[in-house]
Amino acid sequence: MHSIDMQREFRHVGLPFIFDDNWGCGMQREFPLAPLVGVGAVVVDEDRVLLVRRGTEPLRGQWSLPGGLLELGEALADGVIREVREETGLTVEPLELIELLDRIHREGERVQYHYVIADYLCRVAGGRLQAASDADAARWVERAEWNSHSALRLDPVTVRVIEMGWQRAQELDAERREGR
Repeated sequence: MHSIDMQREFRHVGLPFIFDDNWGCGMQREFPLAPLVGVGAVVVDEDRVLLVRRGTEPLRGQWSLPGGLLELGEALADGVIREVREETGLTVEPLELIELLDRIHREGERVQYHYVIADYLCRVAGGRLQAASDADAARWVERAEWNSHSALRLDPVTVRVIEMGWQRAQELDAERREGR
């Protein structure tokens, strides 16, 4: 049986589905029925990369790339721009796709979270850095910090994606200097 209550929850077989502001059905993030599509940004500025400390699960309290879920009808690049602006106050220009990956978290036999994430290399186009939305903090991080056992809590997959983005940014910068 289906029912809609005034708290804007749709219940089916005991599972909550949250509605968006336009009363369109949203996707269930925890214990989803299907993978959710997300975007992330490797924002490189000289020898630094932009990171945010996650304020929500999964990976709450860990440093990560800014990003989030794609909205219905939103292009990937537009989602990257929106998510970075919402979380950091910065406007970015997506340059190219760095990696498409699965992030699957299990609780026992059940899939607790399943995201398919498109991570883009980006450069800053404007704005002022300020943590917002679901980010507890936002900051620029030097390469030595993400490649070491520093105080930053970084997931190994995140470190790999950051390094791939940073390396590609260095290649693009060298090509630009050489006039290619």
